[in-house]
Amino acid sequence: MSEYGQWIKVTIEDGIATIRLDRPKMNPIDADVQESLGRAAADIGADESVRAAIITGGDKVFAAGADIKEMQAFDYVDMVERAHLIQDAYRALAELPIPTIAAIEGYALGGGCELAMTCDFRVASKEATLGQPEILLGLIPGAGGTQRLVRLVGQSKAKDLVFSGRFVKADEALEIGLVDELVDAGTAYEAALERARTYAKMPRIALRFAKELINRSADVDLATGLATESQLFAALFATKDREIGMASFVEHGPGKARFEGR
Repeated sequence: MSEYGQWIKVTIEDGIATIRLDRPKMNPIDADVQESLGRAAADIGADESVRAAIITGGDKVFAAGADIKEMQAFDYVDMVERAHLIQDAYRALAELPIPTIAAIEGYALGGGCELAMTCDFRVASKEATLGQPEILLGLIPGAGGTQRLVRLVGQSKAKDLVFSGRFVKADEALEIGLVDELVDAGTAYEAALERARTYAKMPRIALRFAKELINRSADVDLATGLATESQLFAALFATKDREIGMASFVEHGPGKARFEGR
């Protein structure tokens, strides 16, 4: 296990990295946590043995948001210098070249909800609560809540959540697409781990290309997206995993290949 600052712990087992927030009792995300998340993302992204990652806050709470006591003391100049830091950390997590899953128990609010949205998938307890309540502080979301939220739930739903600051229960979060799967309380991490094991078996470079193309699809026109897809599709014919996958399919049928990650 590696520790990043006082509050972030990373374990890697069977090719799956777990990033765990452990700052009692509500996992507030202060400047130290932000910086630690960014460093953890950089190390995981550089480790070719890691095939998937899970972000969790433990069995009671995912992350209840920013450290408001810390933030209250900041003025405009302070925030000009600091606002990009959390964006940078969250961007590093969002751009990890592997499948990522948030395992959500309890509250995922404000910066906690934004942290969950950096992941490719969100598995939540049936008792979980999500939301972007920054408007209640006289603010707006500052770590992706006005951007990633729209891409998940659409403009109208995003405006409702951001304009009202209301909390969203797990069943509604599933209905609007804010989370992908609901599980019994206390089992979100195990469910996320089950997903991660499935993705971790897949060809590493093909997964990386697929994630990059899908993530960028909303930002480019169709012709550009199709052209890039064609180029990366052809590039995969230079990989060992393509040879393994096709040979296994011909000899044994689909879904039985053991990829090497190269």
